[in-house]
Amino acid sequence: MKKIKVGMAGCGSFGNVFIPVFQAHPLVEELYIAEPIAERREAVAAEWGVSHCFPDLEALCESDVDAVLIFAQRHLHGPMSIQALEKGKHVYCAVPAASKLEELQRLVDLVKETGLTYMMGETSYYYPANIYCRQRYAAGDFGSFVYGEGEYLHDMSHGFYEAYQNSGGANWKQVAGVPPMYYPTHSVSMVLSVTGARMTQVSCLGYRDQHEDGIFREGANLWDNPFSNQTALFRCSDGGMARINEFRRVGVGTGNSVRLSIQGTLGAFEQQADDNHCWSSLDHQLEKLNDLLLARDTYSAEQIEALKQETRSQGVQDDFFSGYAQIHPVERLPAAIRKVWHNGHYGSHHFLVDDFVKSCVFKLLPPVNVWEAAKYTAPGLVAHESSLQEGALMEVPDYGEAPAEMPRLEDQLTETNQGL
Repeated sequence: MKKIKVGMAGCGSFGNVFIPVFQAHPLVEELYIAEPIAERREAVAAEWGVSHCFPDLEALCESDVDAVLIFAQRHLHGPMSIQALEKGKHVYCAVPAASKLEELQRLVDLVKETGLTYMMGETSYYYPANIYCRQRYAAGDFGSFVYGEGEYLHDMSHGFYEAYQNSGGANWKQVAGVPPMYYPTHSVSMVLSVTGARMTQVSCLGYRDQHEDGIFREGANLWDNPFSNQTALFRCSDGGMARINEFRRVGVGTGNSVRLSIQGTLGAFEQQADDNHCWSSLDHQLEKLNDLLLARDTYSAEQIEALKQETRSQGVQDDFFSGYAQIHPVERLPAAIRKVWHNGHYGSHHFLVDDFVKSCVFKLLPPVNVWEAAKYTAPGLVAHESSLQEGALMEVPDYGEAPAEMPRLEDQLTETNQGL
């Protein structure tokens, strides 16, 4: 069976936790790295036994890697993904896919032209709550979609300062002030991956930041962005409505920072701040779902806390440590992946790696393909423009759907796991 070589571009705190997962995958022959910070490049190579190291993406793309893994700073994702696709490499890109609408269009066009695999690494797609809601929606239990809420409530003090400083150098504040709606995919995907619709119109308001660090101010960042919090109301293509919150100054310090609520004409799902989950229906049924949906730590509380303390100064966040939930289809993961303790974001990391590698090897369409990535990213980019005009109603562009004839990974999970 064919194996692929993968190259990670950007080896900061987030990318570093994915290295052992990719290395463990039975369909990965070797992992290379590209990292412009020499000290970090050398340390990562030594930690994980990487023998092929490059100073930048260009050099990596000139190597014999089959696929490039983009884990660089988020505003670079679009240009770097485009560069790798133009060089004939499959692409896995951490979220978001891009920070310009033109970049999204170019990504879609390149995938159409080349037939290469592009997958956006959206953790929320594999969250237990999202898996559950997709299953209930597909079964018709929600009825018609009425309203959804997706929110990413992540205060800057919860790991963001360290993460930006770790990769941004002396000018880290210029990048840290990115508009919250330029990082919309965690919350947008929570709704759209359930319904399969897209967002068509948006009105968004922003909260002008007042914090003394001065990060979110006109003239203080690359986008002249004054907003630390943004709230958007969307019309969806299926006639429903959705509210998306992207907050970076918010007094929420417990539970999942990414939350979902969906209401249909027959049933509703609610996820609360204390990680309580419940299903309710029109016929007065109430079902508590915590046993099914809570991710369980693989290691003891003492071991997890020790690991957090050891890595927190590098920008590693608490979300980087978690195991599976009961609803996760763990049996379809290769055994070698299941043995790797490095997991995170509510059990999503192992599934992200497995889906991308198998999509490349078996030439199948991954769940969060380029069309889905555009669908999850574009609404936030337009929402920010709306907030600059105090809520003006704006149209969200349509990048289309994946061709119906393209074979999908999700339809062949059993076949792709044979012998692994």
